Amino acid sequence: MKPTVSEECQAPDRPSEPGRSALLLHLQRLSTEDGPGIRTTVFFKGCPLHCLWCHNPESISPLPQIHWLENRCIGCETCLAACPAGCLSSTDQGININRARCQGCGACAAACPTNALELLGTRWDLDALLRVLLKDQTFYRTSGGGVTLSGGEPLMQPEAAAELCRRLQESDVHTALDTCGFCSPSALERVLPFTDLILFDLKEIDPERHRTFTGQGNRQIMNNLLLVRDYVRGAATTTQLWIRTPLIPAATDTQENMLGTGRWIARELDGAVTRWELCAFNNLCRDKYRRLGIPWDFADRPLLPENAVRQLTEWARQSGVNPDLVVATGAAHPVD
Repeated sequence: MKPTVSEECQAPDRPSEPGRSALLLHLQRLSTEDGPGIRTTVFFKGCPLHCLWCHNPESISPLPQIHWLENRCIGCETCLAACPAGCLSSTDQGININRARCQGCGACAAACPTNALELLGTRWDLDALLRVLLKDQTFYRTSGGGVTLSGGEPLMQPEAAAELCRRLQESDVHTALDTCGFCSPSALERVLPFTDLILFDLKEIDPERHRTFTGQGNRQIMNNLLLVRDYVRGAATTTQLWIRTPLIPAATDTQENMLGTGRWIARELDGAVTRWELCAFNNLCRDKYRRLGIPWDFADRPLLPENAVRQLTEWARQSGVNPDLVVATGAAHPVD
């Protein structure tokens, strides 16, 4: 569920000091998919990768964006007059957004009486954000849950991510960082001391295939994963490390990727990993791409069949890792 951002939760108009605010997409309360227990997931805006299968395309740009939800629109055209840059026009298909001109100021969304135009990316003051997150502290405590920083990529805003995690830990809230790992070591080192769990993506073991699918190679990612390994192995920390690998049809869902990734984990991360999660492909984000005017190559791809997920899981368990660490999650297509 996506809460409405109240005036209390928005940052003041004055420029914020580094680490005092964060540009966020939304909060997902009562989540059970981003770490243990019942959690609130904080989605940060901006990501350095451009994964072809990205489930949150609105999170890639580090800038605020507008999208139009046709099922809410009543055709009043109030938004056209509200836009200071003249980015909007009315067509037979509905409201058209000139994205080359749009600055994401949010004036049209503020003027729309039915919330048919929505601003993707709101700057939150950390004091206000913390107050909202702590409202669910009872759920966190009784379920063994907490707060997960996700995105996008939280480490594109390392000062805010570190400060938020620090203050959550001071309030006895379990913290998790969901990261793609493509960042500077200093950004990672800034957040690690305040993180109880690292959810680290290891998408594709072959560097050239990784570049094809995500726009970047994987050397920096794997070097950062070794940095996390050394931190987790330290005597003074109880931080856990989970590896996440997406199972993407006609991309990462190969025997070579499962075996190669597993061998690397067994060789380089032995004893540091407590879970290797295989995340099945999800195609429910089609409308997100359409509303953002972005073509999506995976729009017509079906869910992976259950037997394919079972086979990929078996290859992962045969790769040399402790087979008890391997867990498959997400929806799969039933096979008759």
